[in-house]
Amino acid sequence: MYKAKERYDKLQSGRTQFLDMAVECSELTLPYLVTRDDTYKGKRSLQQPWHSVGAKAVVTLAAKLMLATLPPQTSFFKLQVRDDKLGQTLDPQIRTELDLSFSKIERLIMDYIAASNDRVVVHQALKHLIVSGNALIFMGKDGLKHFPLQRYVVNRDGNGNVIEIVTKELISRQVLGIEKPDENVGPNSEGLGPYEDDAEVYTCVKMDEGSGRWVWHQEVDDMILPDSRSTAPKNASPWLVLRFNTVDGEDYGRGRVEEFIGDLRSLNGLSQALVEGASVASKVIFLVSPSATTKPQTLSKAGNGAIIQGRPEDVGVVQVGKTADFSTAAQMSQSIEKRILEAFLVMNVRNAERVTAEEVRLTQLELEQSLGGLFSLLTVEFLVPYLNRTMLILQRSNQIPKLPKDVVRPKIVAGINSLGRGQDNESLTRFMATVAQTLGPEALVKFVNPAEAITRLAAAQGIDVLNLIKTPEQLEQMKQEQMQQMAQKSLVEQTGQIAGTPLMDPQKNPELAQQASQAIQSLSGGNTPEPPQEDPQV
Repeated sequence: MYKAKERYDKLQSGRTQFLDMAVECSELTLPYLVTRDDTYKGKRSLQQPWHSVGAKAVVTLAAKLMLATLPPQTSFFKLQVRDDKLGQTLDPQIRTELDLSFSKIERLIMDYIAASNDRVVVHQALKHLIVSGNALIFMGKDGLKHFPLQRYVVNRDGNGNVIEIVTKELISRQVLGIEKPDENVGPNSEGLGPYEDDAEVYTCVKMDEGSGRWVWHQEVDDMILPDSRSTAPKNASPWLVLRFNTVDGEDYGRGRVEEFIGDLRSLNGLSQALVEGASVASKVIFLVSPSATTKPQTLSKAGNGAIIQGRPEDVGVVQVGKTADFSTAAQMSQSIEKRILEAFLVMNVRNAERVTAEEVRLTQLELEQSLGGLFSLLTVEFLVPYLNRTMLILQRSNQIPKLPKDVVRPKIVAGINSLGRGQDNESLTRFMATVAQTLGPEALVKFVNPAEAITRLAAAQGIDVLNLIKTPEQLEQMKQEQMQQMAQKSLVEQTGQIAGTPLMDPQKNPELAQQASQAIQSLSGGNTPEPPQEDPQV
């Protein structure tokens, strides 16, 4: 059986080329993200690029992906009953009650996510995905923890499924409660370095074929830490290995920055040339003729507004005539910058009066559709396992009830699915507007079912219509109440018109007057007082 350190060193060779590319991509965008060695703990100086276009592109794309995967103030999933189970296992009439219960569970889960630091860690992981193409997230008891590419290795099978993960961390021995090995203790132990008190902690994660569960443990100095062994179900693993782009046969992913590494290299070189050239061009040098009466020392020491002896023709200024070369480089850099910003979904809407909201909307839709494959990948490798693990944690703590997996299943409504809902909403709205403009509003009212249209619009926007839209029974009840009120109003008006006639005189026609009074009382709900009865003693 291999030790965790031996296994890490063996799998490290397969990560080298991906780590080298990730480091270069990081140096051109966000140098602090990925480094070749993280043992210095931030005390090494990082070389910054000559432009900020890469940093702006990565941060903007990460923010857009964050909104697409874990949107705030809304749920990225929906619990629903399988349609094939309705009518077999469950009564279709109880679907409304189930939807109401599922809505409460969804709110509990989203409140739990909002109260944690999950979005902060996910946003950091998304930046690593864009730059390096890889990220590892561990869902522990204290929240999420992110591992950059230089701190873990992974092994996959032929189908791309993860079968082994090994992480490496530097943790203080005092925190771990572990003393140094005997070979590190002695008179020469002071020269081990500034972090001789840190221990290399390896976490080995494997899939147990026998039990079908994930198992992992931690090792320090080839010794297993006590109480570090743990297991998890296959479909609810706390270890989420994420990739940006996948290539068949490769254990690691490739980032968005790698796809445009050529443009970023060119832009960095052009930016450096422009900055250095501008610095040279802005330098002012005065030349004094060797045979001039004006002394260079007197000229250099003279202050602003000083009076010295000399001749103006003795002094000249050196000017660099490289303006044309600078303009060519500037135009090329602007062209490259535009390509990069468009590729990373950085919207640069032209500032003009003719710009319309429809133009901006179509541009955004085109850019979002270009990342549809990424949304699908994040749904499979991140959202689904993240939701399953979160639900398992809440079920173990009895915060939400356990749901039968064969009847109830969660459905992801973020990412590419959210884009699909937006397209449905756009198509339905455009259809109704076309009918109203072509055939007139009367045709829209005549041929379109308002209740069905409202329901479809709510579904297209992901809105829960429970207790929001009136049911057909409620609409029918309102119709009956309106008809009853109209009939009551008409009868009261007719009664008032004939009240003064001899026909309604109680003394002349007591039976008809009594019948009219009873009818008004029944329509008004029995609140109308009865007419006064004659006193037989009078």
